[in-house]
Amino acid sequence: MEIIWDRICREDWAEATAAEILPMQQHWTYGDVLSALGRQVRRGEVMHGGRRVGLVQVIGRRFGPLQLSLIGRGPLWLDGLPAVKRAMACRMIARGAGVMVMTPEQGLSGRGLIPLVSHRHQAMLDLRPDRLTIRARFAGKWRNRLVRAEGMDISVRQGVPSQRELDDLLVLDAAQQRARGYRALPACFTRAWAHVDPNALRLYRAIHEGRVIAMMLMLLHRPTAGYHIGWSGNDGRRLNAHQFLLWHVIRDLQGGGYTALDLGDVNVDGAPGLARFKIGTGAIVAPLGATMLVLPTFIRPRS
Repeated sequence: MEIIWDRICREDWAEATAAEILPMQQHWTYGDVLSALGRQVRRGEVMHGGRRVGLVQVIGRRFGPLQLSLIGRGPLWLDGLPAVKRAMACRMIARGAGVMVMTPEQGLSGRGLIPLVSHRHQAMLDLRPDRLTIRARFAGKWRNRLVRAEGMDISVRQGVPSQRELDDLLVLDAAQQRARGYRALPACFTRAWAHVDPNALRLYRAIHEGRVIAMMLMLLHRPTAGYHIGWSGNDGRRLNAHQFLLWHVIRDLQGGGYTALDLGDVNVDGAPGLARFKIGTGAIVAPLGATMLVLPTFIRPRS
């Protein structure tokens, strides 16, 4: 088993992950965005028996003499590599990475993998079933709110946001975060994403009586899309505009060939209302692996 660094091109990465539920943190665009923000980005191929069995995107940052490397929701495993070999591959990836911290998509344990933070839960909505099946999976209260919203005079406008539209949304989102006491990815990340790949953002706006009452911003990292920012005013909440918008988003993404919508963290303690909204979609809520410190190994395993 060996790790080959920075040889793969974007097209090969996309082809290798086309059939996967691809987390944003392991999409090529995410690496380009972090690189634009001054981070070091390395992309590796895990090779075993002459075959590529995994891919990994590692984000590095230097604090004086200290090198910190992060793997978010990875590596991506492309073949049925046994867990013991996956653990060994992670330790090989850690060679020369300084302090390496990893949050795998699924639980992983073994020598040299030291848990730091217990797992968190992620909501993933499968877009592959037909629309009637997806709608039937909505929780009763969620579906009833959608039905009420469909009876209102609400329209949706969508597209790549202009700079002004993006700035306005980020201001509203910052105020919403302060009011509700939560934190999200910083505005500079969203702006960098818009700069690196503007067509990989899609803004949906709910319009009622000529006014914007709710908005959703999606990050597109094919074949998956991610719910990035959601904002709603008083009228939007009263008219259940978020249910209306998300149902529109689901149909639009399906039409564009996306296979899953990542709704993000489910935090029933810190953000119970948002957690109920995500769970109500019928999304699969599953734990990620624990965040762990990865100790490097310098032993070359047998293939």
